[in-house]
Amino acid sequence: MLLAALPLIALPILIHLINQRRFQTIRWGAMMFLLAANRMSRGYAKLRQWLILLFRTLAIAGLIVGVARPLASGWLGLTAGGRPDTTIILLDRSPSMRQQGEGQVGTKLDTGRQQLARSLNMLGSAKWVLIESTTNLPREIESPDALLNLPATEPASASADLPAMLQAARDYIQANKSGRTEVWMCSDIRANDWNAESGRWTTLRDAFLELTQGVRFHLLAYPQAAVGNSAVRVTNVRRQQGSDSAELLVSLKLIREGVADDAEKIAVPVSFEIEGARSETTVEMTGSQFELKDHRIPIERSKDRGWGKVSIPADANSADNDFYFVFDQPAVRQTIIVADDTNAARPLQLSASISPDPAVKLAAEVLTTDQLPTVAWDQVSLVLWQAPLPEGAAADAVQAFVDRGGQVVFFPTQGITSTSFAGASWQSWVESPDGIAIETWRGDQDLLSHTQSGAALPVGSLQVRKHCVLSGEHIALATLKGGTPLLARVTTNRGGVYFCTTTPAAADSSLAENGVVLYVLVQRALASGAAVLGNTRQLVAGDVSGEQPTAWQQLAGPPEALSTEFAFHGGVYSGGERLLALNRTTAEDQSAVLPDGRVADLFQGLDFARVDDKAGNLAALIQEIWRLFLVAMIIALIVEAALCLPRVASTVAASQPAFTESSQNELKTKDRTLMTADLR
Repeated sequence: MLLAALPLIALPILIHLINQRRFQTIRWGAMMFLLAANRMSRGYAKLRQWLILLFRTLAIAGLIVGVARPLASGWLGLTAGGRPDTTIILLDRSPSMRQQGEGQVGTKLDTGRQQLARSLNMLGSAKWVLIESTTNLPREIESPDALLNLPATEPASASADLPAMLQAARDYIQANKSGRTEVWMCSDIRANDWNAESGRWTTLRDAFLELTQGVRFHLLAYPQAAVGNSAVRVTNVRRQQGSDSAELLVSLKLIREGVADDAEKIAVPVSFEIEGARSETTVEMTGSQFELKDHRIPIERSKDRGWGKVSIPADANSADNDFYFVFDQPAVRQTIIVADDTNAARPLQLSASISPDPAVKLAAEVLTTDQLPTVAWDQVSLVLWQAPLPEGAAADAVQAFVDRGGQVVFFPTQGITSTSFAGASWQSWVESPDGIAIETWRGDQDLLSHTQSGAALPVGSLQVRKHCVLSGEHIALATLKGGTPLLARVTTNRGGVYFCTTTPAAADSSLAENGVVLYVLVQRALASGAAVLGNTRQLVAGDVSGEQPTAWQQLAGPPEALSTEFAFHGGVYSGGERLLALNRTTAEDQSAVLPDGRVADLFQGLDFARVDDKAGNLAALIQEIWRLFLVAMIIALIVEAALCLPRVASTVAASQPAFTESSQNELKTKDRTLMTADLR
């Protein structure tokens, strides 16, 4: 607002014009000689007067701008726009934010917190609100300096959800009727955290555009990838009992970021810790990935269950150098197959009863809907349903099974009813005697994902001769030619609900004939359902539904983690008789950075600014430069004073030739003539 005083720089001009009106012009004959002499130096005099006027106006302008305390050095100074009513800070605490800069000590998260605290303190605000990536809940803070000290701003093992954080910011603005608001985001723009393909972004844009108060978005980005950074992940742990000994078979995977598949071989020391007992082995890693299968670690024969940790040496990101696991005697993986026709359910029973691992026991039982009340649901891992969709008490029992983490896969039956489950229902059968090919399927996640070696399942070789139309909201995991879903998943808070639009019957598809896809699909669903049973669980940090983290005791993990945040930090915890291992998501090991253009598209139509910073950067993003304007004012005043000094009369140098006698006489004659004329 102080810049509104800039028109005051016209004061010297007004003073000059006023002074000119104070003088009156009187014609006097003797002045003609002075005017004639003045014309000889008029060019210099005018230039000097203009310069004096210029520097006087510059001095006033420098004073006004200096008092306004302008900000500079990058985007913040250009886009600040004054003090907002509310400033909301969205802080990404995901594991990838623990990456260090090349040759630097500070991480992306540490650098971002320091930069935000320093810059936002200069900008000022009436209210400060923090939304961090673990809880997505707004909380008011006293000042930006709190970002440096709060436990809620420290690194975490849980991934971020930027759309959910922005939704929380929008809800806060609307609920509190905030005035002009600025939203500051600090993130490394990992694709898994931003979920740019989600339909929530369009809804968010429209919601922010509907707000009457001005909302400005700022992104402090750290997009640099950690080339060569290694991550370790345990893929399988099982206990094997011998006649007089026992051992753990641990399988793990190493991933190097930004490295070609034909990169040179490196040696990676891998450390194993089983409840304090350490051992180490060195693996030769070539390219970007390496898998170690069934590494044997001897344990006490009497030790039925316990926990462990796998570690690799420190590198650019310490968040992915450790992975925790728990082990126990494998529980029986029980499958319930609900079918009206026992013969039709035979392929499903075979797929659920043949174990891929001799140490894992499987059991599959075929029941009718009338026998469901006798089922011990707390021992069931998977339900394969090839009957009319459940309703009434049966639907309640299946829903409770899903809510505790169970898995259910529905197959259509000949008798189509109008019943729906989880918002989906069967419509009508479509026959294709020549067979319909599979058009697309998702190999990056869920039941049809690639194998651990990276090989794709032979989904494309399946032939579907008869399928049932599915209605309702769902996510297609595989589609037939034309876009009709073959396998779909319904979104749930916990557990899994899947719909397969064909059956394993030979007249309907080649699922039973080829066998591989059906077997892998059933076994993966069975393993997911069994993971919630028994006294041990492998959990993803931030996703601990069904558990009570407040009652946990930490057995291993970061010592600085508060008990109120155990659910967001990797480690091993005990909850009563259960052992729980928490780790980062798979996407955190190697996730692409969202392209700049895609980020700009997400905020299209909104007031958005972005700056890229680097981890460990200590240079301020924003600076007060009022001192420069005061110095400029002083210089302008000095120059103006120098220009106002009178001219020093020049003396004739001794080297110049003297006037001749004739020239002197001529000047004297002209002087007498002029004086006589003046007297007359």
